[in-house]
Amino acid sequence: MIALSTASVYPQSTADGFQLASRLGYDAVEVMVSIDPTSQDVDTVRHLSAYHEVPVCAVHAPTLLISQRVWGTEPWAKLERSAQMATEVGADVVVVHPPFRWQRAYADGFVEGIAALEASTGVAFAVENMYPWRASRREVEVYVPGWDPSESDYAHTTLDVSHASVSRSDPVEMARRLGDRLRHVHLTDGRGTAKDEHLVPGRGDMPVVELLEHLAGVGFPGHIVLEVNTRKAVDRAARELDLVESLAFTRLNFSAVP
Repeated sequence: MIALSTASVYPQSTADGFQLASRLGYDAVEVMVSIDPTSQDVDTVRHLSAYHEVPVCAVHAPTLLISQRVWGTEPWAKLERSAQMATEVGADVVVVHPPFRWQRAYADGFVEGIAALEASTGVAFAVENMYPWRASRREVEVYVPGWDPSESDYAHTTLDVSHASVSRSDPVEMARRLGDRLRHVHLTDGRGTAKDEHLVPGRGDMPVVELLEHLAGVGFPGHIVLEVNTRKAVDRAARELDLVESLAFTRLNFSAVP
């Protein structure tokens, strides 16, 4: 299943994300719960999914810096609400970032807490790889228990190619380390800078083709979600072309098993 993240159409709305996913031929949508009120409302998301005839495969919990106050400030309550939305809209995955180091109470027992949530909700919480924050020649570790989910005992994980670029990690090797714990992929690209670029696949220097070939070769059963940054598109038509290119690139190379 190749899906479109609603984050990929920003600054257009969540509703635009559903409309574009349906019209361009994506198989599903990942809803980024954000400051857009539409993304926070279960009934509205369910209506958009039905109206555009495109399913919701995943819900991205509001755990980014810019969404720290969406659905309140208590992190576990936000995750429980994300699982509730996922269940009600028919998604089987909640994407979640690891805690920031300053979220001490949340970070304490995070791995065990995620396992408990999965057991109580029946929803897979796929913890995403992140990266060290870099300034000049310094690196700062800001995530607990760490930015690399392959080093923690999560049952389900998300691999984000742009984040791998920032951490200067090989996403193919990370996918191999994660094995069958890899449930979800954010397909994008990067150029190894300190900036989380989320480029259209093929426009950076990450081994995106090799990653897709690896996933196809092992019969990856999860979701491949295009989470690209189209903010620099000069207009809506240019944004749409970026999303068409992203989908075509993914379909071509995911089916290209040697």
